[in-house]
Amino acid sequence: MTRAWAVTTEDRGTSTSPGKPTGLIITADDFGLDSAVNDAVEQAYTEGVLNATSLMVSAPSAPDAIARAQRLPKLAVGLHLVLADGKATLPASDIPALVGPDGRFGDHMARQGARFFFLPHVRRQLAAEIRAQFEAFAATGLKLDHVNAHKHFHMHPTILSLILSIGAEYGLKAVRLPAEPGMQWWLAPWVSLMRSRLERAGIAHNDHIFGISDTGAMDEPALLKALNHLPPGLTEIYGHPATRRGLTPTMHDYRHTDELSALLSPRVRDVIGELGLANGGFSALT
Repeated sequence: MTRAWAVTTEDRGTSTSPGKPTGLIITADDFGLDSAVNDAVEQAYTEGVLNATSLMVSAPSAPDAIARAQRLPKLAVGLHLVLADGKATLPASDIPALVGPDGRFGDHMARQGARFFFLPHVRRQLAAEIRAQFEAFAATGLKLDHVNAHKHFHMHPTILSLILSIGAEYGLKAVRLPAEPGMQWWLAPWVSLMRSRLERAGIAHNDHIFGISDTGAMDEPALLKALNHLPPGLTEIYGHPATRRGLTPTMHDYRHTDELSALLSPRVRDVIGELGLANGGFSALT
């Protein structure tokens, strides 16, 4: 099996000189959402440039995703916390302030974010659900490579506080920082605050990310553009590959199959090889 992305060099991949890229993590989110996602993650890892994925522990195809990850011990797997637009881990009766009777979180993130901040009983239920998702990940026996949240909800200060405090009990060592070059100006203070909090807590993180502005459209041109404009430091590029489209109503316009093709692209593989950067999951690079 050829792993074209597994490149380390003394002079290029591990450089910490100012102004130079030092490492690259390529991640697939929503592992466990659907068998089409799981198929894509396994194929992109074994045949392409993917080296990490983020697991939804309570998604419909999570058991299949876990079984695949256990067969691929070098695939870096993190926890993709679901606190919006997805199924909770705890029963709805345990967290009625968070989910509907069907046990699913809604997608009104601004409203929920305000409730997390101002209402103690909501925060207690939120903490219980976050703990349940960490516990479910621990039960898989997989090494926890990193943590992030669906739709980047971990940028919320209350959610981040709970991730840091609860995650410390489960071996948390790295968290995704949603710091995309050229991001909207109003996000910059939140990202700066998050960066400072992670560093004070001793939690590793990427320096930059690509995939937010091109969500659902990280096709070959988008991936090549990111690779050709890597900023200094450690960069994570993430996407949502799958072997078919139309996985959920909120992803109706996502081009999952184009994203998978990009991860399998010989052109992408060649560019990564030419960069000579150290590649891997957070555990390997931070």
